Amino acid sequence: MLLGQFEGKIDEKGRTAFPKKLREVLGDKLIITFGYENSLTVVSEVGWRGLLEGTEGKPFIQKEARETQRFLLGGASFVELDSKGRFILPFYLRQFAKIAQEIIFIGLSRYIEIWDKEHWVKYRENLEKNIDTIAKRLIEGEQKT
Repeated sequence: MLLGQFEGKIDEKGRTAFPKKLREVLGDKLIITFGYENSLTVVSEVGWRGLLEGTEGKPFIQKEARETQRFLLGGASFVELDSKGRFILPFYLRQFAKIAQEIIFIGLSRYIEIWDKEHWVKYRENLEKNIDTIAKRLIEGEQKT
């Protein structure tokens, strides 16, 4: 299972090291794509179908399914880690996530998010203030179905 937070840095070439604990779970062949809230989503090469959760089996004519697939798959990049666990994060992904120099890797059970550190700290502070309300809405949503 993927969990925890790990700090990293991006060098001037866009290179960073993938945390060893996360690499042990996902392996050396990854897919990185656009995520939500200006984060990036990372899955193993064999686990990429998880990106399509909720869109598989939907008809091609359904606009929401096409748009979600465009966002996730159209923004995806295959990445292979070198022997030291390093990789180059493509410029368009760094630009999307507003990544400057310091990053945070967050393990979220089946996938990883990469955040610009400053953006993550602001987002997390807001999340901490509102987690009770968010949890209540989640429970209420489950009771309606």
